[in-house]
Amino acid sequence: MNYAQTLDYLYSQLPMFTRDGISAFKNDLNNTIELCKRLGDPQNKFRSIHVGGTNGKGSTSHMLAAVLQTAGYKTGLYTSPHLRDFRERIRINGEMISEEHVIKFVEEHRTDFEDIKPSFFEMTVGMAFDAFANEKVDIAIIEVGLGGRLDSTNIISPLLSVITNIGWDHVNLLGNTLTLIAGEKAGIIKPGIPVIIGEYQSEIADVFVSKAQSQNSAISFASEKWRILKLEAGKRKSEEYLDFSIQKNDSELKTFDLHLDLPGTYQLKNVKAVLSGIEELRQQAFIITDEHIRSSLSQVKKLTGLHGRWEILSQDPLTICDTGHNPEGITEVLKNIEATPYQQLHFVIGVVNDKDISRMLTMLPKDAIYYFCKPDIPRGLDAEKLKEKAENFGLHGEIYISVKAALNAAQNSAGKNDLVFVGGSTFVVAEIV
Repeated sequence: MNYAQTLDYLYSQLPMFTRDGISAFKNDLNNTIELCKRLGDPQNKFRSIHVGGTNGKGSTSHMLAAVLQTAGYKTGLYTSPHLRDFRERIRINGEMISEEHVIKFVEEHRTDFEDIKPSFFEMTVGMAFDAFANEKVDIAIIEVGLGGRLDSTNIISPLLSVITNIGWDHVNLLGNTLTLIAGEKAGIIKPGIPVIIGEYQSEIADVFVSKAQSQNSAISFASEKWRILKLEAGKRKSEEYLDFSIQKNDSELKTFDLHLDLPGTYQLKNVKAVLSGIEELRQQAFIITDEHIRSSLSQVKKLTGLHGRWEILSQDPLTICDTGHNPEGITEVLKNIEATPYQQLHFVIGVVNDKDISRMLTMLPKDAIYYFCKPDIPRGLDAEKLKEKAENFGLHGEIYISVKAALNAAQNSAGKNDLVFVGGSTFVVAEIV
């Protein structure tokens, strides 16, 4: 098979959560364990950092990878889902694995797939671990796919676990309270392995503290260790950088002036987790200088290929996209929209059909013009149904046959000083970056 045929095989033969939803979710690790056993247990052949949470785990993973590769470490990075190219999920020093690598892996293990019947995600995890082991990476950043306790990535024994925060997402799988969701996310905390919680949330902090104590794992909350000293106040123009100073609470001497190429202000939370993670790695004998940190964080997108996080697509009219899609993510998106000068907001929106979007719709501005569309996946919610739901919350606009058609209409309608925003789902953003 060539590369296109290989992907067609994977997409058609393996259950995919992004396509099929809950029916593709496996509630145990047996398939992953068996597949990796047949691969020679590659997950035991490289050092790793495990990154989970509801929002920000992708950005945090990419920032950690950028710092480590800048410091001279051969760095693997596993994230999901991909936006445009399947190979975005598996990178080494920022470079996607080759098409030939994908073809060879599938050819060599096709019999195993047909025997074990793994999900698409389970197969991808096995491919990533196999690539990192064969390429002899110094360290790999492994992003949790969904949840934590039963996520396929949770067979690694990392040097460090990071959990960014907890929010309302995948409640049909993880639980209908933040405490239950936190319990699932806390499942990546391993015996004796330090864990960093990015954001202190009083209602669920005890879940992590109790889990860490039961595992004899050191725990810290990054949000309590660092404070932002200086950030441009008031209405912030949508530059492609976020300039700020951050200081460690227990040391006035430890201050970073950072020029971050991820301009969403929500990245301030993620940076705290990253800096806490780097401190822990330094204690484990990693050589990472302050200059490595400053240099890498100014070029995360260039070093790792990250896209879709408050990303400017064009300036005339100003067009920005973001993958935030749950209530907490939308809250941060709206903060950034509010901080961006504009006369009229044009909002291109599409969602998936297996989520309760009512909470999100109640949050969206009623004075925006909406362009309703359906992401091009089976789980996408029909644009007409989305419009019907939105109108119940006072949100009005027209229906478009595709994301690109909606974006074109919004840009054509927007005035010189208007803002076009594209979001609602990772899969909407994937079609336009």
